[in-house]
Amino acid sequence: MEDGSVKIQKDKMLEDSIRGNGKLVGECSVDTNTRSWVVKMEKLLERANPTVEMARWKQQSIYQVPMVIKKQTNEDAYQPQFVSLGPLHHGETHLQPMEKHKRRAVLHMANRAGKPIQEFVAAISEVAGELQGAYGELDDKWRGGNTGLFVEMMVTDGCFLLELIRKYEILREGKEDYDYAPDDPIFSRRSFFTWWSKIRNDMIAVENQQPLVVLQRLLTVQRGTSPRAGDINRMVLSLLNRRFEEGMDSQLGLHFLDLYHSSYCGVHPQPPHLDYEPRTPCAVELSEAGIQFKNSEVDNIHAIDFENGVLSMPPLKFHNETETLYLNLMAFEWLHPDARDKVVCSYMSFMDKVIESERDVALLRSNGLLENMIGSDRKVVKTFNILTKLARTPGRGSRLGHVNRMVNDHCRKKRNKWRAIFMNTYLSNPWVFISMVAAVILLVATLLQTVYTIVPFYTKG
Repeated sequence: MEDGSVKIQKDKMLEDSIRGNGKLVGECSVDTNTRSWVVKMEKLLERANPTVEMARWKQQSIYQVPMVIKKQTNEDAYQPQFVSLGPLHHGETHLQPMEKHKRRAVLHMANRAGKPIQEFVAAISEVAGELQGAYGELDDKWRGGNTGLFVEMMVTDGCFLLELIRKYEILREGKEDYDYAPDDPIFSRRSFFTWWSKIRNDMIAVENQQPLVVLQRLLTVQRGTSPRAGDINRMVLSLLNRRFEEGMDSQLGLHFLDLYHSSYCGVHPQPPHLDYEPRTPCAVELSEAGIQFKNSEVDNIHAIDFENGVLSMPPLKFHNETETLYLNLMAFEWLHPDARDKVVCSYMSFMDKVIESERDVALLRSNGLLENMIGSDRKVVKTFNILTKLARTPGRGSRLGHVNRMVNDHCRKKRNKWRAIFMNTYLSNPWVFISMVAAVILLVATLLQTVYTIVPFYTKG
């Protein structure tokens, strides 16, 4: 049993531990910082309501890429390097030089429209809350009393994008643009093509997106009538040099990257049945198993099929922006819940397995399935080693999983491998084939001579 004095001492220590500054915790023992935290959390309680949270998550479509993804891949790929669009990187030092050109775009657009700038501001102010909700990590400096600054930025960036679209359409049609000087540093013909690759990369960066409803609102003010969703989508895809796919005329895209992703993925066909296998042999292994490669002649990620020993694939072009493009497409699939089935992630997983070495790259190049514009084949392999960090194995029921199954079934049949060895050994070179035919003829002649020599001996008498 405990000594009485010891028990009294323990009770006193317990009592002291639940008191603060001589007052019971229940009375008011918390310090100022804790009280501030409690007040802040009490204010956020309403937002913790499941219905409110679901509505908030549904609004979001523009995200900041988690650092864990950036460290694994390429941190610079997801953020603007030349021009900021939207609030997530607005005001950064290296992006400041373009701000004056964006403001010039506002002035040019307002002058041509013959409308006061206030009308453009009013049109965006009406949807400011919707626009703020589209950003997953919007700083408080753009909210509340600073919403006016947010609207100003949306108008400026939206006008800049519309001026780029206008300039591209003029250049494509071969017309003259008298609204900008021939030596304009951004909007002249020479400058547009000089900076186009940089601007295009920034327009598809995950953290540099602007809701397309901004363009729709600004065009409504400029034209006096509201453009259809399909018209906006078509203009954006034309600027990005992407195809307008079936079904894109009914609903306005979320932003540039969303439309690029939808166009790149195209129509999502269902496999004939749900057989599945995750592994894909590399290109050299496929060739050794007798599989031939064919260019599907279709710029569609789903144009991968296997039939009668022939693997059809869309051509893959590797240039300086390829890594940035695919990293952003895959990051969008990781972050946006409505991105369809992570099809780009699955495609990259498929291609990463097909391309394991420089020999695989060379084989695909020789079959017209890969165009290498970045230098050595080793560099292509290294790029895939980065892209595969975000790749996802094709899931059950996916088309690629179905293709994997058919390819592996073909590779398991030994007769296919034997036939491939025969074809590669004797039929790939005409001189080897001629030598083989000559050897066969010589062998047959020798056998016939032997038969004609032996038969008369046994038929005598």
